[in-house]
Amino acid sequence: MSHSSRRETEDRVLAALPGWVNALAQLNRLIADRMGVVPSDLDCLHVLNQHGPATAAELARRVGLTPGSVSRMIDRLDAAGCITRVNDPGDRRRVLIEPTPESLTRIADYFEGLAARTHEDLEVFGTEELDPLLQFIERSERSTLDELAHLRDNPQTNPGKGGQ
Repeated sequence: MSHSSRRETEDRVLAALPGWVNALAQLNRLIADRMGVVPSDLDCLHVLNQHGPATAAELARRVGLTPGSVSRMIDRLDAAGCITRVNDPGDRRRVLIEPTPESLTRIADYFEGLAARTHEDLEVFGTEELDPLLQFIERSERSTLDELAHLRDNPQTNPGKGGQ
């Protein structure tokens, strides 16, 4: 593969990503609405499902919200029956937020159709092609998080203004 055709293929991959991200965001908004929460609340439930119970401060860091926003998010999730507050067994002064089994079941049910379709989508790839695909996704997530941190640390950065 020549350099120009590789670059063209990379550019096509990059051009396809925003459409995919937008479709996922729309799906998450719809599921959040049906669960009686907002999309950032659903992000919180995903984080809790992946990483386990967390303090409000840990959630704020992981979902990129201010402490005040996270407090309101926790209240909404509690009112919707999606989380419980429990004492940290290692430090009874701390309160952990954990998802309810029912909320995780509801989320899994909503994503069941997408999971089945994604398995079908992955069938076109040979087993040896799945590892590089996973590597790309993991590396892309790290790159996105690095860029997010960079932009947060440099609020003056404005690409439309020559980086200033």
